[in-house]
Amino acid sequence: MPTFKVLLMFLLFTSVTAWSQQGSDFVFRDNHGKAVYLPLGKISFADQVHSFHLGYPRPLTIFRDSTQSLGAPNYTDYRNPDFVSIGCGGQLILSFTDNGFMNLKGDDLYIFEVGPSREGVRVEISMDGERWHYAGATTGGKSMINFSEFRIPADQIFYYIRLTDLKDECTGRTAGADIDAVAAINSVIKLTLNADVLFDVNSTYLKEESRATLDSLSSLLKGVRSATILVEGHTDSDGDAEYNYDLSYNRCYSVVQKLKILLMDETPFEFKIKALGELAPKVPNDSEINKQLNRRVEITVLPPESYYSNIKE
Repeated sequence: MPTFKVLLMFLLFTSVTAWSQQGSDFVFRDNHGKAVYLPLGKISFADQVHSFHLGYPRPLTIFRDSTQSLGAPNYTDYRNPDFVSIGCGGQLILSFTDNGFMNLKGDDLYIFEVGPSREGVRVEISMDGERWHYAGATTGGKSMINFSEFRIPADQIFYYIRLTDLKDECTGRTAGADIDAVAAINSVIKLTLNADVLFDVNSTYLKEESRATLDSLSSLLKGVRSATILVEGHTDSDGDAEYNYDLSYNRCYSVVQKLKILLMDETPFEFKIKALGELAPKVPNDSEINKQLNRRVEITVLPPESYYSNIKE
């Protein structure tokens, strides 16, 4: 009888643990039961392994699959290789392809480091995978990263994260930090569209060929519960400044109206228009090629403002 009770308790514990790791579309749990809310849902996880360098001592071969760090957390049991151990002093660089992340209000990243003990990692982030910003470290039970503590620029979108093991635990079958997933809490989607692709010259009516691009964005947005969608309009410097402002505003308005139709108001998005005309060129307006680059519409999808209203300063 005692043996049966022990077996039953083990099965119940395993089932609950496995369930809690699956989470929902917006709430995920680490292996210690902590709930992590992601405002933009499942798109918020790292998508690709940029590079992986095992540390030494190394973990067993079955725990070296770096792709186990991608997507949503799926850790169930420390004996199963559903996470990657990066080895003592090892380094893992991940990239985000369908979204980026920013230094916004509240915590910005969550590192799902699993196992009986939590080994610390040094965290660095980059826009391009070449220039890096130090963003803190996970130590002990700390898995949240808040960029504001490390003077991370608040106007940049980052797409890469570099995790370096801090050599807290260099023995055993899974030497080094054990990474199950990496989530961007302050996840954003940024899309820059050439205005010449969307509109004819001096026109505010969307071309038929713009449909495919906006369809792709709306399909992605349907997996998001709610968001703030900022649409910015830009022109070159030709013509009158007031005319360029009005042109950029009306083009933004056309894009917003089209997105509302494609989304069919299924999800409570808040749209914002920011018309900048010729005031914020990407490059100097000194050639036809540069002017074409400056004629653009930028769409940024951000966590909803209601999410930030519940975060204490």
